[in-house]
Amino acid sequence: MKYQLSFATVTLLSDSIAEITVNKDVEISLEMAEEFHQLLVDNFKSDFGILVNKVYHYTYAFEAKLTLGSASNIKAIAVVVYNQAGNKTTDALLEVRSQDGLNLKSFSGLELGRQQGLDWLKTELSATCE
Repeated sequence: MKYQLSFATVTLLSDSIAEITVNKDVEISLEMAEEFHQLLVDNFKSDFGILVNKVYHYTYAFEAKLTLGSASNIKAIAVVVYNQAGNKTTDALLEVRSQDGLNLKSFSGLELGRQQGLDWLKTELSATCE
């Protein structure tokens, strides 16, 4: 199932994994983050993971950084990056959220990172079910 948000495309890959691809040159606002979270809440009733496919460059408003990934049933976030700028944006988000202990891991899209990220999410989700 595929959903078009105001700033991104979200694909439900399974009953426990959503993939998000943010549109090019977007600054994710608090309202956009809430739109994404509402979609997740509406579609996942138990633990789930998010695959962030960082194909395009985008940034986060400070308020959005504070809320992204904060839903209680998000167990893991895999970020697929394709360049150094993608790594820097992800690192900046992790720095702001360092106290939250997000279970987030980056993968290189140039080295089959999407599949590695999916495999990691499946492993992380199966570990929470045991």
